[in-house]
Amino acid sequence: MIKVLIVDDDFMVAKVHAGFIQRTPGFAVLGVAHTGAQAVLETQRLQPDLVLLDIHLPDANGLDLMHRLREVAPDLDVLVISAAREVETVRKALRGGIVHYLIKPFSQADLQERLEHYLHAYHGLDSSKAEAEQSDVNRVFGLGTSERTLPKGCSVETLERVEETLKAASGDLSAAEVAEELGTSRVSARRYLEYLHDAGAVDVKLKYGVGRPERRYVLKGR
Repeated sequence: MIKVLIVDDDFMVAKVHAGFIQRTPGFAVLGVAHTGAQAVLETQRLQPDLVLLDIHLPDANGLDLMHRLREVAPDLDVLVISAAREVETVRKALRGGIVHYLIKPFSQADLQERLEHYLHAYHGLDSSKAEAEQSDVNRVFGLGTSERTLPKGCSVETLERVEETLKAASGDLSAAEVAEELGTSRVSARRYLEYLHDAGAVDVKLKYGVGRPERRYVLKGR
């Protein structure tokens, strides 16, 4: 479970972001801070894995604050969430070693996509093996995925999890079974499965019973 601290001066915005995170499998909100000083204290106390950090705080600039947060939590990762659009601000954030920069306002799907990339790229790199392959590094930096144009709201990271679920299965699976395995909705799982079917990666089998036949998915060649 990825432990998250939200740092935003707007109480309602922080609450909305917390709701987005709690609905993303693999993440849990540890706490919320509304000032730079509070963020330092909460980071030291809670030792989160990831901070969602706003730049404009009443007592600090978020980009300057990153260094203070890492002094009390050296392994901390930072995802900037801000209305700041200045190119130099984005460049400074990148030089500070952020994992992503998300411009407000954004949707739950926008944030979920970044969180899923962080979960599977950064944490997958930490735990998967002693030495990284180039493909592992490419995944961290978001390379090697341009050939897949996904429907709006879908992410490459979730698509990869769907494919892994199908590979691990002993036979065909329904959208409901894939959704249960991934912790997503059946509708979301079916979108990914139908995408794979349209791309020619999976076959569909129809299971007949009472009512409409159930669509079941299996990787080609299985």
